[in-house]
Amino acid sequence: MAATFTAEEFRQHLGSKFGVRLDTPRPVELELIEVKDYNPQPKESEGMERFSLYLQGPGDIMLNQGTFMLEHPSLGELALFMVPIARDPQGFRYEVVFNFYRDGGDG
Repeated sequence: MAATFTAEEFRQHLGSKFGVRLDTPRPVELELIEVKDYNPQPKESEGMERFSLYLQGPGDIMLNQGTFMLEHPSLGELALFMVPIARDPQGFRYEVVFNFYRDGGDG
């Protein structure tokens, strides 16, 4: 079973690159550019881990919404569901949303 990461663990890797396993003419890398926490809502169960990762990719290859296998030198292999959310002069931007109960949560 894959490890469960927290926002703080990903924050330690801001600016680092994730290789994407794809059948493309050249390797594709995504840079972790932001980790955003979400504040708990008043009626939300306690013990939730909720955050998003924002990754920047090249402008000439757009990854469609879906699950991709990413490789990171420190974090290892991660299967993440990514959604393209924007295109800017630096390339395509993707979001990965995490929403799960931490150990000891009431869910």
